[in-house]
Amino acid sequence: MGYRYWCGECSFKTPWLSEAQGGQQQIEHYARKHPGIPPGGHVEVTRRNPNGGHGCLQLAALVLLLLILAASCHRYGA
Repeated sequence: MGYRYWCGECSFKTPWLSEAQGGQQQIEHYARKHPGIPPGGHVEVTRRNPNGGHGCLQLAALVLLLLILAASCHRYGA
């Protein structure tokens, strides 16, 4: 899952990260930009993988490439 933390004081938001990474960035943002105010705002949650999430696309491209390679080998009798 991916988490995006929104600041309750300004328009800052973290990128999609893990829960721990997003929370840490939110704390660091408040320490820099809003010292003395406890971190607030809200958290957006997605089921997508925060670290890219392109696994299925890459797998489909690999399968397609292997099919093309197999077809070309079969066609030319290699």
